Amino acid sequence: MRPTKPSKTVHRARQLRKDMSLPERLLWQILKTCPGGLKFRRQHPAGPYILDFFCARAKVAIEIDGFAHDTANRPDHDDIRDFFLARHQIQVLHIRASDVLRNPADIATEIITTIEAYMRSLGKAPPSSRRDATSPSLTDGEEED
Repeated sequence: MRPTKPSKTVHRARQLRKDMSLPERLLWQILKTCPGGLKFRRQHPAGPYILDFFCARAKVAIEIDGFAHDTANRPDHDDIRDFFLARHQIQVLHIRASDVLRNPADIATEIITTIEAYMRSLGKAPPSSRRDATSPSLTDGEEED
């Protein structure tokens, strides 16, 4: 079951798309080209949370973790979010912001490789072309935002 998207979260996601961090912008420049035929969304609302990136076909969220994710109560908040997403069959990949800054192309390749392996483990073939990636709604019941 897909998590509901409260209007407050949808509004905040729209704002965050305009104010992405540098690591998010660098990675988005690559992910928006549908590498490996996979379509990604940025700042995607999922329940009360906003995912940095989301691949609907694979049901995988990508979270870019900066320094703030290691401080105060942030690790607890991240664990609660990850548990919520897991209950909705969404896997989470955590990527360090410093790794993205160092080499965004390598990180994008790692993300695609990981997602393809995950999809194969579920018996779900990765898309074979960009055309296949343009309509996850046709294969996964996801609606376009």
